[in-house]
Amino acid sequence: MPPIVVYTKAACPYCHAAKALLTAKGAPFEEISVDGDYAAQAAMARRAGRSTVPQIWIGDQHVGGCDDLHALEAAGRLDPLLTR
Repeated sequence: MPPIVVYTKAACPYCHAAKALLTAKGAPFEEISVDGDYAAQAAMARRAGRSTVPQIWIGDQHVGGCDDLHALEAAGRLDPLLTR
C-alpha cells in the first residue's frame, strides 16, 4: 500500500469524512494538522495548489479533497490506488 498523507484541521467535517473513508478501507494514513501552523498550511498550499483542507496524497498522486476522494470511491478507482 502506498503512503497516504492527509492535511487536516480539527474542526473540519470534510477532514473527518475523508479520514473515515480511508479508515473504513483499512488504509493507514499520516495526518498532518495545519491548525494554527501557518508554515505547514503554506507548504500544503504550495504542494497542492489549493489552500482548503483536507488535501490528500496517495503515494505521489495528489487526490485532492474529500469530494475528490469520495468520487474516486464511487467510480471504483480508489481501491486500485490503495493497492498499487
